[in-house]
This record gives sequence, C-alpha cells and structure tokens, in this order.
Amino acid sequence: MTGTWRRRWLAVDLGDRRVGLALSDPLGMIASPAGHLERRAGKRPPLTALLAKAAELGAEGFVVGLPLDQNGDDTPRAMEARRLALELQTRSGHPAELVDERFTTASALRAIRDMEGSTRGRKGDVDAMAAAVMLRIALDRFARAEAMGVVVERGADV
Repeated sequence: MTGTWRRRWLAVDLGDRRVGLALSDPLGMIASPAGHLERRAGKRPPLTALLAKAAELGAEGFVVGLPLDQNGDDTPRAMEARRLALELQTRSGHPAELVDERFTTASALRAIRDMEGSTRGRKGDVDAMAAAVMLRIALDRFARAEAMGVVVERGADV
C-alpha cells in the first residue's frame, strides 16, 4: 500500500444498534471519533447513510471493523462486515480495508474512564471511540508497511 494510504479514512465499527465512526486527518496520521449512526436492530447496515457521511466528511477510504472470535476465525457478523466493506468500496470507488476489531470497545471504555469520564448514557460516544481505536491500529499498520516498502493489495485485511 506504499503511498496510497495517505488519505482521509472513515472507520466503521458496525454494531447491532449503532455504527461508530472515526475519521483520520487528510494525511492519514491522526484518528478522531466522528460520532455514530443509529441502526435498526436486525436490519442491514446503513450503507446509504455511511456513503453520505463519507462524502460529507471528505473520506477517501474506509476501515471496517472485522468482528472475529477469540481464535481469530470469522463470526456470522464478520461476513456482514466483509459484505459492507465490499459494498462501500464498490459504490464509492475508494479502498476499504478490514481490521480485526477485537478488544477495541474495551480499549475505548478504558480510554474514556482514564479521562475521568463516565460511559453512562454515552453508548454512541463509546462506539465512536472504539472506531477511533480501530482506525489508529489501521493507520499504524499502514505506516509500518510503508516504512518496510510492503505493498498491500487493495481491500486486503489489515
């Protein structure tokens, strides 16, 4: 992925009720929470709303959380995340990368508590922070790959 990763990325943390969002700066170096979208339980991911939000924020790529089980194997929700990443990439023409999202919510909760904040009634904030944690992981991996001269295929798991 040499050079092509330096862009504004929108991270998507797909949940049952909310979709947490995070955005990178235009150089793809800083990850910041960017709110969340509501999702109706049992319904498809809000693809149209995600594409609209990406356009509004000037995103040029997507990082989609891949919910794996403890052994690193796909879960039924992982298949949904893979389909979403493919749809985002196909419809937007921008790259979509998959990132293992295990432990991102726990990290987000810890970060909010470390800032002496309460998570009570702030589930959307927690989801956005989890997306930011996931995006930070992806950006770090992109930078390491570039430093090593590794070219990552578009749409590959990060």
